[in-house]
Amino acid sequence: MTTETTRQPEAAAQTSTGRVRNHNEDAFGYLADRGIFVVCDGMGGAAGGEVASRLAIDTVLELFASDSAFESPREQLRSAILRANRAVHDRAESDPGLYGMGTTLVALFLVPPHALIAHAGDSRCYLYRDGRLTRQTHDHSLVDEQLRLGTLTREEAENSPFRSVITRAVGTQPGVTPEMNEIPVEPGDLFLLCSDGLTREVDEDSIARILQAGSSLDLTAHTLIEAANENGGHDNITCLLVRIP
Repeated sequence: MTTETTRQPEAAAQTSTGRVRNHNEDAFGYLADRGIFVVCDGMGGAAGGEVASRLAIDTVLELFASDSAFESPREQLRSAILRANRAVHDRAESDPGLYGMGTTLVALFLVPPHALIAHAGDSRCYLYRDGRLTRQTHDHSLVDEQLRLGTLTREEAENSPFRSVITRAVGTQPGVTPEMNEIPVEPGDLFLLCSDGLTREVDEDSIARILQAGSSLDLTAHTLIEAANENGGHDNITCLLVRIP
């Protein structure tokens, strides 16, 4: 658990194994002074999932910590995710015990007065502004895509046996196309990056109420984790909160 409170973005993150799993395949990392924040949810069994998520985080942060030059912030973020994909895929190809591993990824890159959001998989980014919670990402999952196409109802999606089928991830293929969007930021904006261990257990209205309480970011992250665990904690849970000064 880490927190930074300066004129840089304020950030806090917590992760939990949950109440059912016996290992944690989630990972998070950030460099507040570089404006980059990342959450990953690994796949591929205990060893593979943990390795994939941690390797992806470390690869992204390594690029942002360097002084490499890029044409634009968007290209910098895209390049970091492509490098992470290559690192995870190459590691899986070279180690039979890790074959097939991969990870979801959601990243927030603050470039005031804008924010870039990129993701692959079903880890999400939310923006809480003026008492309203808005989701900034679409799940790259079979069920979510069917929901958007109108071939499934919300109730059918919630109960579908295919909820865990991911259609895009980092490291499972030689290449990946992260979905990216750019939004303006305002003072006081609060971003939440999270793995699906939170959103499968806690609905968006409940998330909004917890964010609305206005507690410290550490306490807010803790409360979100506890809410997911109280509702079953069937998966690993990770919450990373970022507040614009």
